[in-house]
Amino acid sequence: MNENIIKELIVKAFDARKNAYAPFSNFYVGAALLCKDGSIYKGCNVENSAYPVGLCAERNAFPSALCEGKTEFEAIAIVGGNKDEKEFDFCPPCGMCRQFMREFVEPSEFKIILAKSEDDYIVKTLEDLLPMSFKF
Repeated sequence: MNENIIKELIVKAFDARKNAYAPFSNFYVGAALLCKDGSIYKGCNVENSAYPVGLCAERNAFPSALCEGKTEFEAIAIVGGNKDEKEFDFCPPCGMCRQFMREFVEPSEFKIILAKSEDDYIVKTLEDLLPMSFKF
């Protein structure tokens, strides 16, 4: 994957993170989903006082793309940390998000970019993070 594309996704994920709604955890997450046609869709986490009703950033980005008729996905960048944090750690997707993404991608091909910054990131496949997954 092209390093310029990776950096663009990371920047867009940090941008999406600014719009997160996380009054309960104060943990803001942003995601940028790359479709195979080159289009990018962003998502942020949205919490709710009825805890299970909230949405993770990844599960926000995919439906945005699907609503626009996109069905082929190449990669997603994910960033997260406390609201006022200046230094970040890697923010891997939760188990629910891993299985959610599995519904729409080939695990051995789909790239997950976990970033601390534009220049400090790791790239994994969904298969790395969700081995032996299932899909009907």
